[in-house]
Amino acid sequence: MDRSSGDGRLAGETEPADGVDLVSRSRELEGVSFSAMLDGSAESRVQWATPGGLELVGRGVAARFAAGGTDRFDRVRTQASRAFDGLAHDGPDAARPRAFGGVSFHDGHEPDPPWTGFEAASFVVPQVLVTRTDDGTWLTAVGTRSDDTDDRLERWHERLTSLPAMRPSGSTPGVAATRRTTSPAQWTDQVETALERIADGRLTKVVLAQSLSVELEGPVDVPATLERLRRRYPNCYRFLIGHEIGGTFFGAPPERLVSKRGRRVETEALAGSVPRGETPAEDEEHVERMRADEKFQHEHGLVADAIREQLAPFARDLTVSEQTIRRLATIQHLQTPIEATLSGDRHVLEIVEALHPTPAVGGVPPDAAWETIRDTETFERGWYAAPVGWFDADGDGEFAVAIRSGIAADGTVTLFAGNGIVADSDPDDEWDEVQLKYRPILDELR
Repeated sequence: MDRSSGDGRLAGETEPADGVDLVSRSRELEGVSFSAMLDGSAESRVQWATPGGLELVGRGVAARFAAGGTDRFDRVRTQASRAFDGLAHDGPDAARPRAFGGVSFHDGHEPDPPWTGFEAASFVVPQVLVTRTDDGTWLTAVGTRSDDTDDRLERWHERLTSLPAMRPSGSTPGVAATRRTTSPAQWTDQVETALERIADGRLTKVVLAQSLSVELEGPVDVPATLERLRRRYPNCYRFLIGHEIGGTFFGAPPERLVSKRGRRVETEALAGSVPRGETPAEDEEHVERMRADEKFQHEHGLVADAIREQLAPFARDLTVSEQTIRRLATIQHLQTPIEATLSGDRHVLEIVEALHPTPAVGGVPPDAAWETIRDTETFERGWYAAPVGWFDADGDGEFAVAIRSGIAADGTVTLFAGNGIVADSDPDDEWDEVQLKYRPILDELR
């Protein structure tokens, strides 16, 4: 019998009070279906997976950090510091508690539909967490010193080990209809407005985006959709964030914003895209066209230069590697890896704040790009193209850029996609490239 209360607690358990020191207990698992942790009516659900093999899934709320306004990053760090300062963790480092969540693209975000429940910055430390690495799988229970954390750990261990290790990925919900927030004519007007601002020197590049409302024929199983995305896009991140109210934000983004461990930081420039070919030879033809194209190289160079400049004030040394190609199932990108050694102790959220938004999702210069986005776009970005990820008690963590994403709510999935506009952009070509970027998730809904 399922004795879950729906928020990571089993029957009879209560959510811990604020301001109480956290404790966590871990034990190893032989095998578990990650989707089982996300089944049911959990009030809070999170999932995170990296191309490198780290997989995390959690439910319930042991602690919550939320803020709005221009100082949202500082306020979240302050709240997290208070919660994590007294943390006592009994278990391997890999299974340590982490705070999962993200921020909105604009700091003035309001949680209106479809973003009900998604504040301008919001992170939760799950009450129950399953962590899988190359070294093993662990179950972690998080609570307070006055909470029965050990009992919760044993009961969830019993529950999870009684379930199958694998869960079918399920059928797709089917698409009944789609509705665009931006018509081709509106898109042409938006691009031409951006080109005018580029021509008069106010702007060098701006990323303009669209949304696509997908009405479903049946209910969507978001964890199952992510599992299908894993099989098709194994070298992408995967995330799921669902709060007590509102929808579930999820995606399979290819772009890492930042990974921090100690003083080592890794990030990348990912900008410029072409389709995959039907054959390896066609793949290479597309890639060679992208490498030789002045527009693609200009756009990519703006992103790489901006990231280097944004990281430089934090870094003792910084390395920009050679440009390479990131190949995904339906699209190929120019990619430049960037690494740095920090000159002092920093919280990963400080680096996130410095990098967001990169020119790959915002533009250059940032203020002029943000103004253009607000003036021209016909929808609210919410958490689209913003940082999503996790951080821990040491201030380490990893964040992706929430592109190739959608939010599921009330029988609809709203998808988002955008493209960089530079001086020689053509509205028709940019429209076609945006439609290509809907495909990863849209294909898994049909």
